[in-house]
Amino acid sequence: MLQTSLLQSVELTDIEFEKISRLVYEQCGINLSDGKKELVKARLGKRIRAGQFKSFHDYYHHVVNNETGEELVYLLDSISTNFTFFFREPKHFDYIRSELLPELIKRKRSHGNRLRFWSAGCSSGEEPYSIVITLLEAIENPLAWDISILATDLSTKVLKTAESGVFHKERVHSISSPLLKKYILRGDGKWQDSVRVKDAVRKHVQFMRLNLMEPFSFKEPFDCIFCRNVMIYFDKKTQADLVARFYECLVEGGVLLIGHSESLTGMSHPFKYVRPAIYKK
Repeated sequence: MLQTSLLQSVELTDIEFEKISRLVYEQCGINLSDGKKELVKARLGKRIRAGQFKSFHDYYHHVVNNETGEELVYLLDSISTNFTFFFREPKHFDYIRSELLPELIKRKRSHGNRLRFWSAGCSSGEEPYSIVITLLEAIENPLAWDISILATDLSTKVLKTAESGVFHKERVHSISSPLLKKYILRGDGKWQDSVRVKDAVRKHVQFMRLNLMEPFSFKEPFDCIFCRNVMIYFDKKTQADLVARFYECLVEGGVLLIGHSESLTGMSHPFKYVRPAIYKK
C-alpha cells in the first residue's frame, strides 16, 4: 500500500516536462505545448508505476540511456495520439474517385499500370484500407492494375492493430451496407463485436514503422500522399520541411492530402492549391 501511494505521488515538474518535450520534438517533431503537461503525466504514468521509477527525471534518463531504443519507442507510442475511422473526411475519397483516379488512369495507360499511394500517419489502419476500397470500387477493372498502398506510423502499437485488420464493429459505422458485405467479415461467437477486413483489401497494403523526421529512402515516387491530422502536432518549420520532402516523393501531377483542420497557408511551398486540404505537384 505504501509503495502504491508513493508511485501515485510522482509529480512531473516543469523542468522534467521541458526535457521530455525537447526529446519528443527532436525525435519525431511533435511540439508539446505547456498545455500538454497533464497529458504527458497521464500517458507516462503507467510506465512510471510499472518500472517503479522514483521520478520523471529517473525515467527520462532511463529512456536516453536505453541502448536498444525500445524505451524511446514506448515513450513516443504513449505520447502520439491515434484516432481515426473508415472514410474519415469523405470529400477526399470523393475527390480521388471523381477527379484524381480518372486523371491517373488516363496518364498511366500508356506507360505502366501501377498505382502507388502513401498513408503517412496511418494510425490503426482505417485510412489505408479506405483508400484500397475506394480504388477497387472506382476502377473499372481493378485486377488489371497493380495497386500498392504504403501505410506508415510512428507507433508500433497501432501498427499491430492495423496489420491485423481486426476492429470493433463500431469502427465501420461509416461504411455503407453493400461495401460492408463486399469487403468486411463479421465475427461470431466471442468475436461477435469484431469485424475483419478481407484479404482482398489487406493484400494491397504494406505496413511499416516510420518516423517522419527521418530521411525517406523510397525507390519509387507516389501518385498520392495522405498526411492528415498529423502536422497539427508540428511547429511551422517542421511542417514546411516535411511538406518539401513530400513534394520530392510525388510524381509530377501527384497529390498531397492534409487534414481539413490543417493548411499550408503561411508557409513557403512549391505545391499548387487545388481546394481546401488538397494540393498538387
